[in-house]
Amino acid sequence: MAWYLYENNREIELLDSDLSTFNEDEVTRVIRVGLMCTQTTPARRPLMSRVVAMLCGDIEVAAITSKPGYLSEWTFDDLVTSTNDATTEGSSTTHQGSSSFSIHANDATSSN
Repeated sequence: MAWYLYENNREIELLDSDLSTFNEDEVTRVIRVGLMCTQTTPARRPLMSRVVAMLCGDIEVAAITSKPGYLSEWTFDDLVTSTNDATTEGSSTTHQGSSSFSIHANDATSSN
C-alpha cells in the first residue's frame, strides 16, 4: 500500500486520520526514507548516516527507483518452508507486543 500511494503522490494517506496537525513535508520525507530503507538489496539502502541526514532535512530524499522488497518477494511456500525448518530444528518462540507464541514440533500454543 505504501508503494502504491508513493507512486501516486498520495503518501499522506498513510497517516492516521485522527491526526489533526502535522507537517506534510516531514511526513512525506519519513515515508520516503522508510521506503528507501526497505529495499531488498542492501546496496540500494542508504547508509544510516545518510538516513539521519535525510530525516533531519539536511539533505534531500532521493527519488525511489525500485519497489521495496517487504515480504512480497517471498511466496507462501517459502514462508511455510521457513516455518517448518524452524519447527523441525526443535522449537521456535516469537514475542510480539505482550503476546508470545511458541511452536514445538506440531504443536502451537499462545500465551498473553
